[in-house]
Amino acid sequence: MLVDSHCHLNFPELAANMPAIRQAMLDNEVGHALCVSVTLQDFPAVLALAEAYPNFYASVGVHPDYEDIEEPTVEGLVALANHPKVVAIGETGLDYFRLTGDLEWQRTRFRTHIRTAIQSGKPLIIHTRNAAEDTIRIMREEQAGQIGGVMHCFTESLDVAMQAIALGFYISFSGIVTFKNAVALKEVAKVIPLERILVETDSPYLAPIPYRGKTNQPGYVKHVAEEIAKLRDTTLEEISTATTANFFRLFKQASL
Repeated sequence: MLVDSHCHLNFPELAANMPAIRQAMLDNEVGHALCVSVTLQDFPAVLALAEAYPNFYASVGVHPDYEDIEEPTVEGLVALANHPKVVAIGETGLDYFRLTGDLEWQRTRFRTHIRTAIQSGKPLIIHTRNAAEDTIRIMREEQAGQIGGVMHCFTESLDVAMQAIALGFYISFSGIVTFKNAVALKEVAKVIPLERILVETDSPYLAPIPYRGKTNQPGYVKHVAEEIAKLRDTTLEEISTATTANFFRLFKQASL
């Protein structure tokens, strides 16, 4: 069995096809999925999916790409996280790729999420793009290692991966690892400890080979696991077993 550790099933292109999405999960032996929040406005729809299906879970958080929206507070996030189907805080982090200028508000928001995670006892889902140095620095300053979490849709260097692992974090690979030009990322997937690997789709984005360019869905996470198995010269079964165990070890409030 596999787990899609990061997807956005409330997005319209997926939410409208839930029976087919769930059947594809079944067909590909994907037993569970974590539906990830990106804004407070969308959180009720994320939580509704987790409440509707026993094998779906939710996170609560505000993505770093969203400007000029309701800013989260520690108190507000802790209150929303106090739900049995909310198993994580995020996604949060830093993104210097899409936005430029004074991004101190991103860093402040990131700190808010780390403090929430520590207070709520629920791990972090961290997004970082073109911002690895600041991301790791803030993780250290805010003592994110107290609670741990996952570096989702990882695309950084081996050095960044190992720094995150040293802080108690997991590394999650998406469909990007199947892309031919992802040479450096394939090396990361090949050598980091198996007990620190998760797999995800980040659907509806980043569909793996052979579906690249199409709408992604949780059932396709099998292709991510197959690529990692190939890179590590092992079996899909071993990767499935390990990444599923890793998921439930990290997200302790999720249940089989």
